[in-house]
Amino acid sequence: MIPGSPQYRVEQRADLLRFGSGSVTEGGFGYLDDAGTLDPREPMPLYVVCRMTHVFSLGFLADEAPAEGGPDRSELARLAEHGVRELTQGPLHDARSGGWFAAIQPDGSPDSAKAAYAHAFVVLAATSAVAAGVPGAQRLLDMALDVMESRFWDEATGTVVEQWDSGWTSLDDYRGVNANMHTVEAFLAAGDVTGDTTWHTRAGRIAQRIVGLARDNEWRIPEHLDSQWRPMLEYNRDQPADPFRPYGATVGHGMEWSRLLVAVHESLGKDAPEGLVEAAIALNDRAIADGWAVDGADGFVYTTDWNGTPVVRARMHWVAAEAICTAAVLHRVTGESRYAEDLQRWWDYVDAYLVDHDLGSWHHELDAANRPASETWSGKPDVYHAYQAALVEDLPTTPSFATALAAR
Repeated sequence: MIPGSPQYRVEQRADLLRFGSGSVTEGGFGYLDDAGTLDPREPMPLYVVCRMTHVFSLGFLADEAPAEGGPDRSELARLAEHGVRELTQGPLHDARSGGWFAAIQPDGSPDSAKAAYAHAFVVLAATSAVAAGVPGAQRLLDMALDVMESRFWDEATGTVVEQWDSGWTSLDDYRGVNANMHTVEAFLAAGDVTGDTTWHTRAGRIAQRIVGLARDNEWRIPEHLDSQWRPMLEYNRDQPADPFRPYGATVGHGMEWSRLLVAVHESLGKDAPEGLVEAAIALNDRAIADGWAVDGADGFVYTTDWNGTPVVRARMHWVAAEAICTAAVLHRVTGESRYAEDLQRWWDYVDAYLVDHDLGSWHHELDAANRPASETWSGKPDVYHAYQAALVEDLPTTPSFATALAAR
């Protein structure tokens, strides 16, 4: 079967749902090891619970034949409802102060930080569950949007702040592009589900700021900024492989932003900031030039310095997944054949190295020789990036995944 073909994508989606269904646990969905078994050594991150709730809602809406041993549509409905219930009433929700803890540790104690990154995923999970008709999803979405509005949205800068303490009394001075990127994804989905274009407009404001930062830096996005949105280009130089705040330019984010800029452009239409599609093309071109097969082997390096020299040469699965999504979207919006060629190249790479044809899902990290590794990521925590990569070609760029599936 040709990697990336329609039937290949269907089978990938089914197997990813099968693999991911092993994550269900009390409190939400847990962190999976290489074999798809819950890893008791790992915390239960809020973002993982949200991503799996989102994916199970998408699986329910897609209504496709299950893989052998995988969840059927009724089980996917139960899994999505479990996620919504635990996010609303479970240990990750802070019933006293509001919002959600970043994680539950293996001993049951909460990681008390309140992070915009993870809260964006609460919004995403809730929007997909609303589109899927999951009981309680509207309440969860109302709660999540209220927290994003009251605690994270910064009207003065048109972005979200990064992180609070558990009682919302102390705000970190750090500002992060990663949290704002996933907020764009979440806000676009919220606008689609609610019909309130405020969320689309805010996504556009964030996008406009990031485009300016990237344009001023040769299309390598400064990921880390201070409270005044001044780039901190040397941030985490001593921790270059950090999973969420690595030093330098993150190749995968160039492509992920590229896809989201096109989605913002199409969502806002005539009201979109100028130049988003052109910026999307520039970001994708820079990411491929800096990141693809630059050190003697196929695959995207994780990070580069500000001259484009590789820093962390590991290959992360999510980068290849976002490359697929972006190539599909840019081919659709430009009609240029080079993106179709890239799309096949990325799928061939994914099938050859990232898809675990024995145990299921995708290896989350490979070394520079494309061998499974775990320097930054252990196990296969969730299936969010891979599932969306296997879905993107079967849906329009806008509206967002769940709304498009519900309409279909």
